[in-house]
Amino acid sequence: MARITNETDNSINIIRSGTEIKGDIRCNGDIRIDGKLVGNLISEGKVVVGEQGVVEGTIKCANATISGGVKVNIAVNELLSLKTTANLVGEISTNKLQIEPGANFSGNCKMGAVIKGIDEGKGEKEEPKEKSA
Repeated sequence: MARITNETDNSINIIRSGTEIKGDIRCNGDIRIDGKLVGNLISEGKVVVGEQGVVEGTIKCANATISGGVKVNIAVNELLSLKTTANLVGEISTNKLQIEPGANFSGNCKMGAVIKGIDEGKGEKEEPKEKSA
């Protein structure tokens, strides 16, 4: 009787150093890139680009930690973390951004979180209103 096993969401896909992929990758879980990817990456989990990792293309994911070199347009639903050794060139769209000292970023960033407690016009002085008798 054949035994059917299901992979769990805890499994991590790894592109090791010395591996180069040209094409698109779509995965349900987490992925770590220590090699080179030229193409688009879509992950429902976390994307990690190691110090030796290189990505050129587009990344869309839930969370990302970048330590290597990336030339991408990146869209992260939750947290994008740029480590000290990161070198990112491109467009960022994320909810939260964490940049360590030493990380390099060149491009534009759009953050989607709404800042609570900031009202337009708050802090501006109001003109005194004229009273009539």
